[in-house]
Amino acid sequence: MNKIIFIIIITILQLNIMAQAEHERTDANIIGHVVSEGEHIKFANIIVVGTTIGAATDETGHYRLINLPIGKLRIRAQAVGYKPKEQLVTLQKNKTIEVKFELERDVLGMEQVVVTSDRNETNRYESSTIVNTLTPKLFESTQSPTFSEALNFIPGVRTENNCENCGFTQVRMNGLEGPYSQILINSRPIFSGLAGVYGLELIPTNMIEKVEVIRGGGSALYGSNAIAGTINLLLKDPIKNSYEVGSSTSMIGIGVDGSGDAAMDNSVNFNTSLISSDSQTGLALFGLYRDRNEFDANNDSYSEIASIDNTTIGGRIFHRFTNKNKLSLDFFNINEKRRGGNKLDYVVHEANIAEAVDHSITTGSLNYNQFFRRQDLLSVFASGQYVDRDSYYGAEKSLSDYGRTEDFSYSLGFQYNANFNTSKLILGIENNGAWLKDYKLGYPDYENATIENNKIIDVPHTENITIADQQTNTIGGFAQYVFSLSDLKVTLGGRLDNYNVNDLQKDGSKKSGTVFSPRINLLYDIQSYLQARISYSQGYRAPQIFDEDLHIETSGSRKVIHNNDPNLEQEKSFSIMTSLDFNKQIGSTFIGLLVDGFYTKLDNPFVNEFGEPDEFGTVVYTRVNAESGANVQGLNFEINIVPSYVFNLQSGFTFQKSEYEDVQEFSEKRFFRTPDSYGYFIINWDPNKVFGLSATGNYTGKMLAPYFGPEIVNPENGELRETDSFFDLGLKLKYNYVLNGASIQLFGGIKNILNSYQDDFDRGIERDPGYIYGPINPRTIYLGIKLGNAL
Repeated sequence: MNKIIFIIIITILQLNIMAQAEHERTDANIIGHVVSEGEHIKFANIIVVGTTIGAATDETGHYRLINLPIGKLRIRAQAVGYKPKEQLVTLQKNKTIEVKFELERDVLGMEQVVVTSDRNETNRYESSTIVNTLTPKLFESTQSPTFSEALNFIPGVRTENNCENCGFTQVRMNGLEGPYSQILINSRPIFSGLAGVYGLELIPTNMIEKVEVIRGGGSALYGSNAIAGTINLLLKDPIKNSYEVGSSTSMIGIGVDGSGDAAMDNSVNFNTSLISSDSQTGLALFGLYRDRNEFDANNDSYSEIASIDNTTIGGRIFHRFTNKNKLSLDFFNINEKRRGGNKLDYVVHEANIAEAVDHSITTGSLNYNQFFRRQDLLSVFASGQYVDRDSYYGAEKSLSDYGRTEDFSYSLGFQYNANFNTSKLILGIENNGAWLKDYKLGYPDYENATIENNKIIDVPHTENITIADQQTNTIGGFAQYVFSLSDLKVTLGGRLDNYNVNDLQKDGSKKSGTVFSPRINLLYDIQSYLQARISYSQGYRAPQIFDEDLHIETSGSRKVIHNNDPNLEQEKSFSIMTSLDFNKQIGSTFIGLLVDGFYTKLDNPFVNEFGEPDEFGTVVYTRVNAESGANVQGLNFEINIVPSYVFNLQSGFTFQKSEYEDVQEFSEKRFFRTPDSYGYFIINWDPNKVFGLSATGNYTGKMLAPYFGPEIVNPENGELRETDSFFDLGLKLKYNYVLNGASIQLFGGIKNILNSYQDDFDRGIERDPGYIYGPINPRTIYLGIKLGNAL
């Protein structure tokens, strides 16, 4: 299949090179502007519908399109915060016409374009599933340098820190832990399990155009692991000539009693995009450098927040051969060093405890789009991600805990979107694969060294030990049909996957399976301002290496590693979601209210069996299938109130219950680290174009957290504790100054003002590093500056 896809790509490129040579310059042009309520809108998108032709307004709100096709064209203008508008025009050769757009504000964001729900562009209001969107505006309001922090401002979604030593993070959706969510980059599932160990905190927000989040089963479209939901990172697209540079400094733990010194977190970032004068070629570039010191919350010389040294660089380039096609290339590289434990100024094996990783993550993708008929679209794509990781998870100055991991994941396929008068059909095939090799490095054997004249002249080394050597491959075909019956919109979809997991470490043992994942969604317009949705979907997880397997919790008395049981079978899910969505202007106030209920049943859910510590204190967690199932259910609430264009309030809250059908660890049915209630709010007040104020808050309810530390009589057996609840309150103030067409923004603020932060961290070398919960950061003060023409 892979060869066939490459042949298709090469053939298409050859045809388009010839077509480009024959492409006629018509000198049929459009000029114009985009305004709203008397003000010009800068950097609004101008699109010729059914083609790849596009442009953007400049800093003054004006645009131009040159050498357009002759005849009737539909031109669309759209911008964030405004409802899109289309006009039908007729173009003649060697003539220029003027087309002006007057846009209406989209205060509640119902007309924004989303792509993740149906693998096809559609307005959020017309989407058969609820799609939440994280935008640069939200990244700014919440002061989120990485997208992991912004995820806390989505209903039903939480990001948590799971290790004091290294800061291993994961996202939980609708009560399910990280591996139940599918993370996509530009709609491709190449964010591997290894990248997922620390990847949420690696990706800077300045490279992201937006993040689309769908709660609930998505396997019918995106394959394995999309049981809890899908998080799709859409990278910045070069559509305008723009630039932005910025720098910020944060002081983590400022004024926190009982802690060590505040930790500095400094970052510098930039992004820019350039477009050729004929809009045929574009280039976007972005970069970030971040240096964060470790933070010691209880002044015991061991970190609760790991140090980070991160450099990210990447971009996107596109070229249009003709008016109906577009070839784009995405690439980025992340180099990151992080370390936690103690004695961070020493070589890692000289520390009492050290968890240290050195990542190089390189991601690239090639995507070709070709329009047919009026708006039919063929997409052919190839994406890949390579992760090279050096690691050390050791205690008591061990030399045997250096490791190295190599991981490569890829996605190849094509998709065809057919648009009819009252319906849409999507067909596609994907081949997703990965290989991973994880091994411990050989170490010096000083006991058997050769010594002459009291000098060591030769030190033998032990051999490398392979921990994991696994290959996975999944071939999937998917289809979806969308049609309308009066006020009812029906979406029928399904995906057929055949997966193979080859464990070369275990004598080439293989696991394979064929899974069909159906999906049905109903959208009913009760009124123009009130919608009801209901959906049913099935999903699965294949028995392969997941993120937590590649992280090792380390202390002076205990080390935790993860394995899969040889008889581990696939896990299946059955999900039902229903919602009511109200959006209306009442008087001068815009109000949006959403209530959605979710229920997921897991068959053969993965659970851990704890082994007994060996003579070295190593504990093996073995993943097995539970003998009974599990159920996750709850309600998400969202509210959006906009009494005026200068003030808005967004808030969300979740009530949930996550339980196994039979008791599991600690004779408990409830899921661990999963609060029954949590929520957030964001308030933005921009009284004028100069000043702006944002207030944010996150509430985390009580949860169950296992503890395996020295405070109890039998640390090997552990005990289950109920945590406190937390409320993380933040404020941010910004000031904008216009300077010759560009803008300078000064900003500052404070996160977690009340320092609602865990206060019972373990201490010393024998602490339990996994006993960490609640907000990721203590009280933090930050200052920064940005310069650009798109602020």
